[in-house]
Amino acid sequence: MTAAELTARAVVLQEPRQLALRELALTPPTVADCVVDIAYSGISTGTERLLWDGRMPPFPGMGYPLVPGYESVGVVVDAGADSGRRSGEQVFVPGARCYGEVHGLFGGAASRVVVPGARLLPVPDGLGEQGVLLALAATAQHAVAGSARMPELIVGHGVLGRLLARVVVANGGEPPVVWETNPTRADGAMGYSVIDPARDQRRDYNTIVDVSGDATLLDSLIGRLARGGEIVLAGFYEAPISFDFPPAFMRELHLRVAAEFKEPDLVAVLDALATGRLSCDGLITHRSPAADAATAYETAFNDPACLKMILDWRGANG
Repeated sequence: MTAAELTARAVVLQEPRQLALRELALTPPTVADCVVDIAYSGISTGTERLLWDGRMPPFPGMGYPLVPGYESVGVVVDAGADSGRRSGEQVFVPGARCYGEVHGLFGGAASRVVVPGARLLPVPDGLGEQGVLLALAATAQHAVAGSARMPELIVGHGVLGRLLARVVVANGGEPPVVWETNPTRADGAMGYSVIDPARDQRRDYNTIVDVSGDATLLDSLIGRLARGGEIVLAGFYEAPISFDFPPAFMRELHLRVAAEFKEPDLVAVLDALATGRLSCDGLITHRSPAADAATAYETAFNDPACLKMILDWRGANG
């Protein structure tokens, strides 16, 4: 494939709430790069929604137009000599920056990408569409691995909250309590309990992980902590975080932000999946051809019954 032929169909946010599917020329690969044909990409209802509606706080590489997406799986069709990968490998793609003047933030929602081989992670062939969930599963693993004690309370029963609860159990922890106020999302627990916070009288949680993205919850969560307890912020928060100091002082609050997952988190998740300790079943609820991306994004962001929407790119490269 010549440089002139190296193009891709990509989801492009021209500006907030202006989404289109465009044909983009890709940056020619170096010897350290791979060309990957994407099979599936997931839509994030956290960071991607902030990009979609223009509420994303200042972020490295931020700017429109942009290609979103960091939850993609595909197959290597061309592997550079120094890429460390081989043609035919099934890989997880955490995003790409290969679109010239169009920003790659995070750049995975495209039919084809050019990406350094060092950023790709081989995945089992049988994982299929569930491979898009590796980013969220690794995010959950990262949040859990950074705490001295396993989470006892998880706030939010979306995909990340469900994966957090499953990862806790997969890592040998006691089944956590999960808070969820939306009855539509209360079902689907696997070995743990989901309750409305108004029904929970407990005030001695040692570790609480919040994935709600709601910056106003911190004071109420501090009131649920045991002395010396930890709150982990694992969502993405558009508003400033603040809290009343006296309750935090009395409880000797530990506050931690769980940021991006790292390769060891992905490796740990793949091992848990391979050994059957972790399952991603039941988390992908909606699927759409990539050609209908505009409608798919609207559904992902506005339908409470949609846990995870994936775009199907198979055949989009002709």
